[in-house]
Amino acid sequence: MRTLNVVDVTESIKEMCIEANHFLSEDMKCALDRAAETEEAPLGRQILEQLQENMEIAGKEMIPICQDTGMAVVFMEIGQDVHFEGGLLEDAVNAGVRKGYEEGFLRKSVVRDPIYRENTKDNTPAVIHYSIVPGDKVIITVAPKGFGSENMSRVFMLKPSDGIEGVKNAVLTAVNDAGPNACPPMVVGVGIGGTFEKCAWMAKKALTRPIDDVSQIPYVRELEEELLKKINCSGIGPGGLGGSTTALAVKINTYPTHIAGLPVAVNICCHVNRHAVRIL
Repeated sequence: MRTLNVVDVTESIKEMCIEANHFLSEDMKCALDRAAETEEAPLGRQILEQLQENMEIAGKEMIPICQDTGMAVVFMEIGQDVHFEGGLLEDAVNAGVRKGYEEGFLRKSVVRDPIYRENTKDNTPAVIHYSIVPGDKVIITVAPKGFGSENMSRVFMLKPSDGIEGVKNAVLTAVNDAGPNACPPMVVGVGIGGTFEKCAWMAKKALTRPIDDVSQIPYVRELEEELLKKINCSGIGPGGLGGSTTALAVKINTYPTHIAGLPVAVNICCHVNRHAVRIL
C-alpha cells in the first residue's frame, strides 16, 4: 500500500489548471501546425495562422489562451493500492482548482446555483470523475472546458436498428448544428454504448486522448477516420468562415450496452482542447 498526502494532489492540480489555460499541449500544437500547412482556403489558412500567433503570445506573456478559462473537469484514475492521508480527496481537488484560478488570474466562471446564478468567485466546485484502476499510481487529467463548445454537446438515444449509420448521422448532425459556435477547428469526442450518463462521460474522456492516438478496435478506427473526412468536407472551416479544416480529430470510446438501446453522446471541444496530465 502506498500513502499519498492530498497536499500533493492540491499542488499538482493548481499547476495543471495554470498550465492547461496558458499553454497548448504538444499534440494539439502539432495538429494545429499541420492544419495551417494543409488548409486549402486562403481565409481559413489566415484564421489558423492567427490562432498560432495567439498561442505564441499566450505562452510568452502568460495570458490565457482563451478568455473563457472554463469549468474545471478533473479525471482521477486512482490505483487501488493508494491510500490518501491529510484530508478529503475531493476537498484537495477543489483546493487545487481554487488556488490555480486565483494564482493564475484565470476567469472565474462557475455559479453556485444553476438558476440563481451567484458566482462562487473561485471557479469551484470542479466536476470530478473518479475511477479505480490497478497499481499504486494516481493519474490526474485536468481539462478546463469552455462553454462555447460545451453548449454544443448532444446525446442521442438511438434504437439498435439505427446501427452504425445512425451513429454517423448523429455525430454529423451535432457537428453541423454546432457550426461556428464551437470555435472550429474542433476536436469531436464521441461515446457509444453504456447508458445515458456513461456515453456522455466517454465522449468527454475521449477529448483527452492524444491527438494521434488511434482506437485499437478496427471498426472504431475506421469510423473515426471516416467521420473526420466527412466533417472536413462540410465547409464550416476555421472560425466557421469556410475551409477544409473543420475538425482536427474525431475520438470515439465505446462500452457494452443494453439489448434495447444504442446511446450516442457527442462532446465537441474548440481548437485548444485544453488538458494537462500528471502521474503521482
